[in-house]
Amino acid sequence: MTRKVIHVALNGVTGRMGYRQHLVRSLLSIREQGGVPLGDGTSLYPEPVLVGRNEERLRAIAERHGLGRWTTSLDEVLADPAVGVYFDTQVTGAREASLLKAVEAGKHVYTEKPLASSAEGALRLARAAKAAGITHGVVQDKLFLPGVIKLRRLVREGFFGRVLSVRLEFGYWVFEGDGIPAQRPSWNYRAEDGGGIVLDMFPHWQYLLEDLFGPIAAVYARNVTHVPRRWDETGAPYDVTADDAAYAVLEFASGAFASVNASWAVRVNRRELLELQVDGTGGSAVAGLRECAIQHRVSTPLPVWNPDLPDPIDYQALWTDVPDNMEFGNGFKVQWELFLKAAALARPFQWDLASGARGVQLAELALRSAAEGRRIEVPPPDSKDEPAAWTG
Repeated sequence: MTRKVIHVALNGVTGRMGYRQHLVRSLLSIREQGGVPLGDGTSLYPEPVLVGRNEERLRAIAERHGLGRWTTSLDEVLADPAVGVYFDTQVTGAREASLLKAVEAGKHVYTEKPLASSAEGALRLARAAKAAGITHGVVQDKLFLPGVIKLRRLVREGFFGRVLSVRLEFGYWVFEGDGIPAQRPSWNYRAEDGGGIVLDMFPHWQYLLEDLFGPIAAVYARNVTHVPRRWDETGAPYDVTADDAAYAVLEFASGAFASVNASWAVRVNRRELLELQVDGTGGSAVAGLRECAIQHRVSTPLPVWNPDLPDPIDYQALWTDVPDNMEFGNGFKVQWELFLKAAALARPFQWDLASGARGVQLAELALRSAAEGRRIEVPPPDSKDEPAAWTG
């Protein structure tokens, strides 16, 4: 098979997500398998170009994996005609300007979420990318989780009948950092750096829930800072300025409802860190990152409320796990393969920057709902290419 090299600039690869999921488990894994087949006897082979601010860390990563090129100059990379794709996994506050530079340089762009710190900035990027005629995309990794794939199949096959409600539970305890080191970077807790669980996670909930259950029509949300003081990577204390938990009710255009609880200050008592319970007239399911359990209408027990006696029903035993009857690849890697193929063939990408802007829109409306203490309608997209214009 003929090898076709595509040079990919990775900005922010020294961070945990950029390094582990995007470089090692995606691009380097694609190289190890021989590239991405294009169907014409050609294999697309990604050549990473590492970009970042820390010269020492970039050099160490490059030497560890035998990569020949790294730089602290984004302008240098974007000026190189051999570089075809720009990928951004920096801190949120730095992302918009870098992506806009890449779009203006004519590069295909692929990016982590959120696109920008504001809905206006995200929409500006989506419009610029469309006008440039490039292939552009946003990471939507949760669509490719095994548990979500199983859940999507249940939805598509009509298992639930009419979907009534969805309950999304996400989160875990992030240590404060004064004793045990925090599992998340300190910038996540600083609003001035683009931190906060609403801006970080609601773009995920938007694409995940709309993919499964259709458009979100309204949101009522409250965000809060449960732990107001933490310690950063150097051991220095700092005041938290961003939300670390959010609680919301979403209304779908279909008439179904979703309750969403997301917190970095909660201890886990569920099978997985993310769980979605879906209840419908025909059955229910509980899906996580990997597992999905179902209970059909005909298997539903008949509980009777009686607090004076032990409950005789073993509720957990009445659920059945959906089997792993297919192979599941790493979700980040699967989407990288799809994006690289689209970029190489100069085709539109399904999960483009307009869809990413829609996620930032939901986050912004949730924050406005919390600030104003009211339900806010979510405007539908004006077209399949662009989210609706939103107003303050």
